[in-house]
Amino acid sequence: MGESERQRPAEALIPENIYLVGLMGAGKTSVGRLLAKRLGKIFYDCDQEIERATGVKIPVIFEIEGEAGFRAREAKLLAELVSRENIVLATGGGAVLSAANRKLLAGNGIVVYLRAATADLARRTRYDRNRPLLSSADPFARLEQLFAERDPLYREIADIIVDTGNQSLGALAQKLQRKILEFRAGAGQGEDAPLRAG
Repeated sequence: MGESERQRPAEALIPENIYLVGLMGAGKTSVGRLLAKRLGKIFYDCDQEIERATGVKIPVIFEIEGEAGFRAREAKLLAELVSRENIVLATGGGAVLSAANRKLLAGNGIVVYLRAATADLARRTRYDRNRPLLSSADPFARLEQLFAERDPLYREIADIIVDTGNQSLGALAQKLQRKILEFRAGAGQGEDAPLRAG
C-alpha cells in the first residue's frame, strides 16, 4: 500500500456498504459499531431498527404476529436500509432465510460472515431474554439446529468469512477492516476465504 493510500480516509478505501451476517451472539452489533467507527460509516442494527419502527421488542412481535410476520417486517426494512449509502449493517440472524434477502445483500455491498462456535454463541446469549428463537427447554440444541440450517446460507452470500473466536472486539474490528481491504484488493483468498465465487 502506497503512502497516499495510507493517508486516505477508510471510507475512501472502502466505499461499499458492509453487511454483517451470522447467528445471534456472533457479535454483529458489537463489532459492527466499532467497524463503522473505524471506516467512517454509519452503523445500523436491523433488529434495533425494527424495534424502533414498531415501538415494541422483538419477542412481542413474535408473540403477536408469529415468525412469519416478523420476517415480513424484516424484509421490508432490510430493503430500505440496503438502499442507503456508506453504512455498516448488522443483520438479524435469520435474515438469510429469505432468498430475496440473500440476493439483496449479496448484490449491494460486501457481505461478512461472523462465524462462531455453538458453545461460544450459547455462552454469549444465555442471559439474553430478547431472543424468542431460544425460548426452548434446550437453547444449546436449538443453537446447534439453527447453525446447521443457516451456516450454508451465510456461506452462500459471504465475501469474507471470519471466525470470531475469543479475540477482543477491537482486535476483531481491526481484523475485519484488514480482510475487507484485502478483499477489495483481490487478495481475499486466504484461510478465511469463502466458498462463494465472485
